[in-house]
Amino acid sequence: MQARGKDRSNPVLGVLRLVIAGAAAGVLAAAVALPAVGGAGMSTKTAVEGLNLKPEELNEPPLPERTLLMDANGKQIAQFYFENRQVVRLDQVSTIMQTALIAIEDFRFYQHGPIDVEGTARALIKNLSTGGVTQGGSSITQQYVKQVLVNAAETPEDQAAAIAPTVSRKLAELRYAMAIEKKYSKNQILEKYLNIAYFGAGAHGVQAAARRFFDKPAAKLTLVEAATLAGAVQNPARTDPNIGPESRARLLERRNLVLDRMAEIGKITVQEAAEAKSKKLGYKDVKVPGGCEASKYPYFCLYVQYEILNNEDFGKDQDDRRKLLQRGGLTIKTTIDPKMQAAAEKAIKKYVSSKDKPVASQAMVVPGTGEIKAMAASRKFGGSKKKNEMSYNIVADAAHGGGRGFQQGSTAKVYTLAAALEEGLKYGDGFPAPSGYQAGGYSTFKNCKGQNVGDPTHTVRNSSEGGGGFKTLQTGTWGSVNTFFVKLEQRVGLCDVVKMAKKLGVKRADGQKLSEVETFTLGVNEVDPITIASSYAVFASRGQYCRPLAITEIKDRDGKAKQYKPKCSQVLEEEVADAVSGILSGVFTKGTMVDVGGIGRDAAGKTGTTDNYMSAWFSGYTPNLSSAVSLGDPRGTSAHKLIGITIGGRYYPYVYGSSISGRIWKDSMLTALKGIEPTEFSSVDQSRFGGCTENCAPKPKKEREDERSGNPFDIFNPDDRGEPPPGFDGRDGRGGDGRGRGGAAGPITPAG
Repeated sequence: MQARGKDRSNPVLGVLRLVIAGAAAGVLAAAVALPAVGGAGMSTKTAVEGLNLKPEELNEPPLPERTLLMDANGKQIAQFYFENRQVVRLDQVSTIMQTALIAIEDFRFYQHGPIDVEGTARALIKNLSTGGVTQGGSSITQQYVKQVLVNAAETPEDQAAAIAPTVSRKLAELRYAMAIEKKYSKNQILEKYLNIAYFGAGAHGVQAAARRFFDKPAAKLTLVEAATLAGAVQNPARTDPNIGPESRARLLERRNLVLDRMAEIGKITVQEAAEAKSKKLGYKDVKVPGGCEASKYPYFCLYVQYEILNNEDFGKDQDDRRKLLQRGGLTIKTTIDPKMQAAAEKAIKKYVSSKDKPVASQAMVVPGTGEIKAMAASRKFGGSKKKNEMSYNIVADAAHGGGRGFQQGSTAKVYTLAAALEEGLKYGDGFPAPSGYQAGGYSTFKNCKGQNVGDPTHTVRNSSEGGGGFKTLQTGTWGSVNTFFVKLEQRVGLCDVVKMAKKLGVKRADGQKLSEVETFTLGVNEVDPITIASSYAVFASRGQYCRPLAITEIKDRDGKAKQYKPKCSQVLEEEVADAVSGILSGVFTKGTMVDVGGIGRDAAGKTGTTDNYMSAWFSGYTPNLSSAVSLGDPRGTSAHKLIGITIGGRYYPYVYGSSISGRIWKDSMLTALKGIEPTEFSSVDQSRFGGCTENCAPKPKKEREDERSGNPFDIFNPDDRGEPPPGFDGRDGRGGDGRGRGGAAGPITPAG
């Protein structure tokens, strides 16, 4: 031990001697992790041995990093982060940045062990004079340990404990630091500290800070910039440049202090320091967008986000999945196709304005894989009511951030058609379709529980309440005749129709059970475009249902990739699917889309307009691509019908499925499929589906005038109801019961 005379000439060692003697400083010595022995040449080893401390392994959870969303071509479309951070190697950080940080935080970093005895002793003097631990002498290693503990804290209480000025916390910090020094090299410790440190302005880690403050990578930081970031580390809350002028002034003061310190220890010259100090702060305030609101494709981004949160493949519960999304440092490759997305957005914009209250939304999926290629809507995503923005995912169901959806209308009739064909009916089978239909009794329709859901008090009517005449599977579908389809549903059985819809992936947008009522075939259930496009894709893929797929690959922070393949199953006979396509192809040439026309290649589809014009749909497909377009007012379709309304600058007395939705579908599909080789539908097995069985059309006594004119169907009966209403185009049968009728268990009308 050194002579007492030396203590008098060295105030630091004098203080240590007082600690040794007791002087009420035993606790304070421990608080700053110092031994009760010392000398001018005291080593870290000696200091640690004095407290009889042993290394303790530190749990180092992975640092929260940004998760990136990529499109199908590998281009970034969104990012999520709990902390804005991008981990980099030490060789990706400029040497001057490393030098500046070490100079101000721990200039003897490469010479000492887990603690710097000299630095800590200096801190002890201050602590003794104030009666508490008011100033730290922590090494970079100790600071790294504290940051790890703070990051690992799950609650505010845990975070407070991680930085509490207590003896036990300080001793634990030292034990962890001892283990870290044994586990890593100095360069590795410095790299870890640079990546974990918070610099202010929401920037965690030196790379994020370099981009946030100066719009450049950490590798290109200059002396002035490096000194600024090094100065920000000590107390980022006080020097955060985003807070205001006073904080920026404090940051400038800290920067200059760093420059002076660098000159003092010979890392730069006094002249270099003076020149650097004359520079302005140079903070560029580069915004770092995060979340779906900042994405180019916000609705699809939301879908991916909720897909991860709801899928057990990504974690045991939602909290774990949310942490993975926000902190995992993942690179997620998705299915979105920029070309097809642009086609959908352009077509929607052509017909519906972002300022309109009714919203058009569209989804495109690939038959046979379920890959989602486009999700678009007429309104922008966001929380501003003033800007008429949408705050939820109107293209998808509630499980993917959506709302209640819109009543499906006549696009639901295809499930009854498919069930009828599956049960053996032929193209020419049919029966008279009156202008109005009433169930014979409550037992006429039974749900899948065997309960009576018929409603003999309610009359189902055709479009404009016109007459129907004898309709076959073909002509009844082409004309979208309501009374025909209710009678067909009665013939097939309501439960069989419901089962068919479920096999094709149909479910309510709000997550509730499908409403199994008499008017099920008319589309009284509220649904979303993703669901309907996927159900129609079954016909395009010859009977294969594929769960909608948005993610194809997830690569973790270490570069390990996991592939996600389509989940498909055969739910319908190939020949039945072909037969459905054979009939739905005629919708463009002989049915409700005749005024709009086809797309120059094999295509099939169905219009859908609910009763009272509450919503309007079109869903259609080619062998290559399936798409559904919905149109409705999210404020509530019962109160805000599509009657006498201006949409996209054009006035519509009535909005049918073909009026807007059908046209959006046509324009978007033409562009989306450009450059893709046309594929033909498989031929219909006429031996199985051609002709008729016992339900053949009666031979007419006298050829009707409308048949001579080539009209394949007759919805309106001029002798009974007069001319169609103004604005009628496509003569959609307006499926769906706007009054929410359908027996005792009738559905609730949509409210957006």
